[in-house]
Amino acid sequence: MDFEEVKKEVLKFTKDRDWDQFHTPENLAKSISIEAAELLECFQWSPEYDKKAATEELADIMNYCILMADKMGVNIEDAIMDKIQKNAAKYPVEKSYGSSKKYTELT
Repeated sequence: MDFEEVKKEVLKFTKDRDWDQFHTPENLAKSISIEAAELLECFQWSPEYDKKAATEELADIMNYCILMADKMGVNIEDAIMDKIQKNAAKYPVEKSYGSSKKYTELT
């Protein structure tokens, strides 16, 4: 299944349940943050984690991101590629390779 089909399934799932009425950008942003915290909880106290549980939380985050992009009229693929290009300019390979420094700290 390609990404377009996945997006259609996420939107259909929501439409079938009449949940779009609750999916304001504000509520979706909150839901993304909540699900991200639940993903982080999978790693709380230990580097060991339950892959199935972490995968489910990751899927929840992605589902809400798809819904938010749709609600805002954002093409996810374009947004990701634009951000990669911006990050490539801020983090050139020759300065950032193997470094975790923020772009403002690279010399």
